[in-house]
Amino acid sequence: MDVATIVGIILGFTVIAWAIMAGGSWKIFVDYPSMAITIGGMLCATLIHFSLPQFLGIFSVIKKTIVTRIPSKSEVMQKMVNFAAINRRDGALALEEEIGRLDDSFFARGLRMVVDGQDGEAIREILSLEIQYLQARHADGKKILEFMGSSAPAFGMIGTLIGLVQMLRNMTSPEMIGAGMAVALITTFYGAMAANLIFIPLAGKLMLYSKAETITKEMIVEGVCAVAQGEAPTAVREKMHAFVSQRHREEVKANI
Repeated sequence: MDVATIVGIILGFTVIAWAIMAGGSWKIFVDYPSMAITIGGMLCATLIHFSLPQFLGIFSVIKKTIVTRIPSKSEVMQKMVNFAAINRRDGALALEEEIGRLDDSFFARGLRMVVDGQDGEAIREILSLEIQYLQARHADGKKILEFMGSSAPAFGMIGTLIGLVQMLRNMTSPEMIGAGMAVALITTFYGAMAANLIFIPLAGKLMLYSKAETITKEMIVEGVCAVAQGEAPTAVREKMHAFVSQRHREEVKANI
């Protein structure tokens, strides 16, 4: 679970709530028609812009930015070195027992292909194709979140214009301008808060996770292909070092 995302959202709303309470009553910031215009309009625009399956998939996208766990590079490296040692010592069939211990389905699939006797190039082609589709799905999720982040302030402005028109048409005295203007601006507040505290940051976090997950899966591809080719554990370890910066290689050095 990504604690930073949860803590950031909670602290963000807490700071905003504190600022509202410090300036007066919180009730003036609650306006249900404004919420309907901002949130409802954003959701409708998202439905128009994307297909229904893509729209419904936004929930899994948001979930991915919060609860996804990506194995560390040292963890992947150690497992690869171990698998290479088992393969060299006992043969590929001995890896059958290790497959059931893997939580990563991508990792397990690659190791299964090694056990089935597929060559390294065939394994690389299949797993690389899966990585490409993974990146495409993440890119679609990022586009949806970015679109929601851009449409929320736009519908907030639409709500503000609606409020201003209603205020000016029903204004009977100059004293009503201040109160009417405050209500009209609430939709802009809702839109800006939703975009800058939720959707745009989540889009950025999703891309960070996508890059990290892609690198981890590429490590798995290279390692599995090396195991399939019967390379020695030391050779597999050195190949894994290519995915780690020079100064961090000793920190994640796998023990053979």
